[in-house]
Amino acid sequence: MNFCPNCGAPVERRIPDGDHLPRSVCTACGTVHYQNPKLIAGCVPESGGRILICRRAIEPRRGYWTVPAGFMENGETLQQAAARECWEEALARVEIGGPCAIVHVLHAHQVHVMFRATLAKPDFGVGVESLETRLVTEDEIPWPEIAFPSVAFTLRRWFEDRARGASELHFTAFERPP
Repeated sequence: MNFCPNCGAPVERRIPDGDHLPRSVCTACGTVHYQNPKLIAGCVPESGGRILICRRAIEPRRGYWTVPAGFMENGETLQQAAARECWEEALARVEIGGPCAIVHVLHAHQVHVMFRATLAKPDFGVGVESLETRLVTEDEIPWPEIAFPSVAFTLRRWFEDRARGASELHFTAFERPP
């Protein structure tokens, strides 16, 4: 950030009084501009023992596979965001269940919150952000072609939980992409 969105004056990086981290502070009006992580909401939609995955039509990682997920919008809950992303990417309506994984993607300044979900009907398609979608078993997942470590982590925990008959909430953090 170079200029204050409030008054247009230059900003400088410094530690404001009472704070402990450098922030962008307006040199004229004194407004402190905080930069915080973005929330990504997604889900692992299940139907008949198989899960719905999408091949990405957009960057980053175009052509790789993922579960429906994306940036949360203002005015929606995490669950609403996960359901909306499933509709946008796979034209699928889902019933959002409990959380499955929270992944801190530190290098990208993001937090990925992934839910369990059930397809309301076994209907799905290809949304504008996807090249193709499909229902797969665990053995059919193209692991080397999974788009993001957060998705691979979530899928592995989801299948482990299913095998144990559990529904735990799993946490991890990634400093840098592997």
